[in-house]
Amino acid sequence: MISTGNLFADVSQDLHTEQVSELLVAPNVRIERIVSTGQASAPGFWYEQDGPEWVILLSGSAGLEFDGEAAPRRLVPGDYVNIPARARHRVAWTDAQEATVWLAVHYR
Repeated sequence: MISTGNLFADVSQDLHTEQVSELLVAPNVRIERIVSTGQASAPGFWYEQDGPEWVILLSGSAGLEFDGEAAPRRLVPGDYVNIPARARHRVAWTDAQEATVWLAVHYR
C-alpha cells in the first residue's frame, strides 16, 4: 500500500507534551516524527534503548545530552546523530520559540 504525508503538516507551536507520530512500522524498523515545543527529559531521566536510533533535526533546535559528556550537543536543522543501543542519553532542552521537529529511525 502506498502512503504519503508531509512531515510539517499539523505541527503545533504550543504543545503541553511532545507529540510522537509513528510514520512507518515494519520488521526491524520504526520511523517516528517527534514535535517538541520547549519540552525536555525529566530531571534525572535517561533513555537507554534496546536498539539503535538514528535521529535528524528538521526544524527548531535542541540539546542532546549523552552520559559521560561534559555538555549537551546543540542540534540545529540538518544535524543528525546515530545513537547506539544502550547509549544513555536525554533531551536537555528544545526550542520554546519554534517547534522542534525530529525524524527518528529505530532499527535492528
